[in-house]
Amino acid sequence: MSDSIQQEQIDQGVMETLRERDHSALSEQINPIDCTHNDIIELLAHYMALSEQDNDELFDDWFDNLNKEQHTVLKVFEVYRGQYEHQN
Repeated sequence: MSDSIQQEQIDQGVMETLRERDHSALSEQINPIDCTHNDIIELLAHYMALSEQDNDELFDDWFDNLNKEQHTVLKVFEVYRGQYEHQN
């Protein structure tokens, strides 16, 4: 699957969930994931650091090598972040 299609699917999921503002569906996706809190913190730190750089190729390579669970964590993170940004 290409980067743009994969990113578009994540973006679509984020927008749909933002419109719903229902966290129960999100927790159903996240709760069964087998990872530690440290795994999530490390993933988000890496995501934020690479997102702020101007090297799209480096970010794309990193993003493409994530597994499905890591993509789910990032999607839920973006949904929550979007909801908090739009509360103000």
